[in-house]
Amino acid sequence: MRSILSQLDDQAAWEEFLAHRLLKGRFTWPLFSDADDWVGNERYLPVAHRFMNGEGPGVPQKKRINKMGTGKKRTVYCFSPDETRVLKLIAFLLYRYDNRFSPNCYSFRRGVKASDAIFRLRKALRGQKMWAYKLDIHDYFNSISIPILLPLLKDLLADDPPLYAFFERMLTDDRALVDGTIVHEPHGVMAGTPTSPFLADVYLMEVDRHFDEAGVVYARYSDDIILFAPDRESLETQKSVLLAYLKEYRLEVNPEKEKIYAPEEPFEFLGFRCQGETIDIAAAVRCKMKGKIRRAARALARWRDAKGIGAEQAMKALIRQFNAKLFEGDDPDSLSWSRWFFPVINRTEGLKEIDHYLQQSIRYLASGRHTKANYRVRYADLKALGYRSLVHEFYRSSSQKHATAH
Repeated sequence: MRSILSQLDDQAAWEEFLAHRLLKGRFTWPLFSDADDWVGNERYLPVAHRFMNGEGPGVPQKKRINKMGTGKKRTVYCFSPDETRVLKLIAFLLYRYDNRFSPNCYSFRRGVKASDAIFRLRKALRGQKMWAYKLDIHDYFNSISIPILLPLLKDLLADDPPLYAFFERMLTDDRALVDGTIVHEPHGVMAGTPTSPFLADVYLMEVDRHFDEAGVVYARYSDDIILFAPDRESLETQKSVLLAYLKEYRLEVNPEKEKIYAPEEPFEFLGFRCQGETIDIAAAVRCKMKGKIRRAARALARWRDAKGIGAEQAMKALIRQFNAKLFEGDDPDSLSWSRWFFPVINRTEGLKEIDHYLQQSIRYLASGRHTKANYRVRYADLKALGYRSLVHEFYRSSSQKHATAH
């Protein structure tokens, strides 16, 4: 089989990659035009030839960025822009190994979505009263042990030794650039780099396979795992097995996101709240979004007062910010908020709660106070300023999907 590295200077491979990203909505037209120009002028060749000739990427820059707008920070690593683009092509070509993963692994796989996990869990649980155990792995990507990962990766890439050698060089290089200074430290598979999702799936392949072969109702999306059992005793047994695996792989559970659900309770997974046939947005997601809205509204109120900006300008700024966050997304490589939730939910209580909170916050910018007088700013006034209701957009997208299906 032809090595993935040998395709890095292949114009046809690059054009297929760009077409795939465009069709998947990972490009705006300006971004696509820029990438198309970069590929058309073969500006990938210097990095591609370095990688093909046995070199790894340079030293990544270590950054601390806001985590989902919570005020918490997460660590990511960034290679140079050209190296990142070539790594994205490698990540795209790595999908040829997709059939090696267990069907209960739903993260970063071609043709597999987070919604598949929710729908398959609902189908598996239909008519049954099951206990559930959910956990989140702390700082998963950056905590992966490279000495444990490499033998697993070598086995998977047995048909592509040059690619394995490339990963071995990249992953065993412990350098990172921090404030202009090179430091040496373990950094796992480096969250934020294009190939880290694939490597993170490889790391827990054995765990996924165990629960699949054992017939346990189980789903994993990267660092989020949930499993089910018919009674509490069986759940504790499966929980012990899972925790033993994670200990063996030197991973830590985030205690704040560890939870057991009784059969009559709705369970929450991947931001969804599931109970029987109903699927809504999880309480934690609602709370997180309201926190983002609250912080943004307060910041705009301070800006308005300090600069003497008109209320309408501040209201429009808040509307623009959340239209982009909810319907467009901050990261072109990720689904927007609405594209993650809309295809899955069949209840709108969560959307209504967020809509109401955002409307209240926009009205707050009109007066600087939370009072009943704010309702002088009518819903029609909000729409005239550009406001888009989540509930309205949800029903509109559902109607479009229904019309397309017919």
